[in-house]
Amino acid sequence: MKILMARQAILFGFALAAMAHAANAAGKFPVPDGCTAYVTVQHSNCNVSQHYTCSKDAKGDQWAVYEGVDGPYYMSRIDAQTRWMESIDLISGDVDQLDREKDPASITTLLSTGRDDYDFTTLSDKGEVRRYVGYDKLTGETVNIDGITLARTVFDMSAYDESGAFLHRRKGRQFVSSKWRIFFSDQEDFENAYGDKQSTNDTPMTFAQPGEPGFLESMPQFGCDMMMTDANTQTKGPHS
Repeated sequence: MKILMARQAILFGFALAAMAHAANAAGKFPVPDGCTAYVTVQHSNCNVSQHYTCSKDAKGDQWAVYEGVDGPYYMSRIDAQTRWMESIDLISGDVDQLDREKDPASITTLLSTGRDDYDFTTLSDKGEVRRYVGYDKLTGETVNIDGITLARTVFDMSAYDESGAFLHRRKGRQFVSSKWRIFFSDQEDFENAYGDKQSTNDTPMTFAQPGEPGFLESMPQFGCDMMMTDANTQTKGPHS
């Protein structure tokens, strides 16, 4: 009950933020009380993400909130190993939390060995169980985007329902920051059990840290002329 009430409070707060955002397109992201934002990322696919830590969370935990042209639509919390602890769809209110782990995700393993395999399940507030199996692998390439050095990775992740039936698969490339211990999206392909396919590119374009222009900016700046109709339909999941 306490978790549900806390999530309802979060959703209500972001609903208010979304309304404020709609009223003032040039607004700033409202960092929650007790939390400290460390970077705002503008992505190529008409998204902006806000990244912050909160004093009440476990050490190493961090949050990300994704915003489109209509305001915040998705938020997630990962731990120090980039384990997907919980995610909240700010449009529907659906909440997913980490459940069982056969092989926990570990950014430490990835950075030290070049590859990390994972196998875990999540549980939604509606009782839906999802199993995720996949891997992240360093390519050995590093890139510099807006002054930030990132290592390039490839990944392949499949999702299954509680009975083991295939749901969907994501594969492609990402970036990982050893400094911030976080993944950023790049190019990926998505396919579900019905054969529907989609390719996306959500590459980071700019990074704004405290004191820099664009820090906490809520309005996406890149790719919105092409993405106005579906800016809030990106598939999120582990590391996102």
